[in-house]
Amino acid sequence: MASNIILLIEDNPDDEALTLRAFKKSNLTNEVIIARDGVQALDYLFGTGDYTGRDTSVVPSLILLDLKLPKVDGLQVLERIRSDARTRLVPVLILTSSKEQEDLIRGYSLGANSYVRKPVDFNQFLHGIQQLGLYWLVLNEQPPSG
Repeated sequence: MASNIILLIEDNPDDEALTLRAFKKSNLTNEVIIARDGVQALDYLFGTGDYTGRDTSVVPSLILLDLKLPKVDGLQVLERIRSDARTRLVPVLILTSSKEQEDLIRGYSLGANSYVRKPVDFNQFLHGIQQLGLYWLVLNEQPPSG
């Protein structure tokens, strides 16, 4: 079942705060679940670890995924998301500071819907978040659940 949840997978507290501030300034009122490493993200998505017993039929409407994560990196998280029927169709936007061409190519090869390099300028970042919210949470037609 699709929800209005945004899963933010981000290990940098400054980038997390910046993203949440941009959501607030953009009037995105969706619930935001934060995972600070790859293991925590996978536990949330698949109801394991600290999230054992969570209703895994409730999946995020959108996943914002950093690549350079502790424990399990973002590309491995993406690969796991795309390999499971429950999460295969959830839009995943890579939101990273990585400038590595290999990350870009591998991200799209693994099924990322978008690859955005984090800008340093807050106003530019805010504009990007507004556009992401408008498209992915308002305009984009979600596939039926199940």
